[in-house]
Amino acid sequence: MPDKVFLATLLADLLFLASGAMELGFSIAAMNLQDKAPTDGQDATRHLIYQRFPLTVGIVNAVFVLVTFVFTIPALALVKRNLLKISGYMITVCGVFTLAVGLYLWIMTLRLKETFEPIYAAQDSSVQSLMQTSFNCCGYLNSTSPAFVTDSVCPSPAAAALLRGCSTNMASFANAFINDLFTAVFGMVGVDALLVLAIACLLKERKEKERYYIIDQKRDYGRL
Repeated sequence: MPDKVFLATLLADLLFLASGAMELGFSIAAMNLQDKAPTDGQDATRHLIYQRFPLTVGIVNAVFVLVTFVFTIPALALVKRNLLKISGYMITVCGVFTLAVGLYLWIMTLRLKETFEPIYAAQDSSVQSLMQTSFNCCGYLNSTSPAFVTDSVCPSPAAAALLRGCSTNMASFANAFINDLFTAVFGMVGVDALLVLAIACLLKERKEKERYYIIDQKRDYGRL
């Protein structure tokens, strides 16, 4: 009959692998996209967000997760508990690292409107126009701060004054986007915690089996 604790640990380990692979894939994809020419205002906003993400840290964390997974394979396969204990410590480090990334993303959402202002002002007029078109707005805080870009949405100062600045809509869009990401990152921390708990249960089970094995050996020795 299959060992239920071992199977549960193996399943948690596969989820751990999947979380590391997803983090690595997203970080590499975002790093490749952040400097691409945007196609619309939402695309431009995502690229600006990517430029502020700790993508290199995410890649390093994901690689450590994958290395840790490889280390857990012999730890699970061997009866000895030393490798399993070490893998538990490594997974804990991964969890703390991932938690730090999630907290960084969460902190980003607290002051998006203020921190995006200089970033918006530094963009080319073509990018600003894309944002004005997508979010139906003129300027950032308002049509004069910074000054709006003349386009189909904001054809004149009078028309631009009737529309609010892009800051609110951009911040709402960016906040929703980052919320999804840091929720996923915190979910990865949950997977790490689940795997650590499963390994702790497996360690306890193997310790009990080792104890009973020693008792059985002593009984056999006493019969000789």
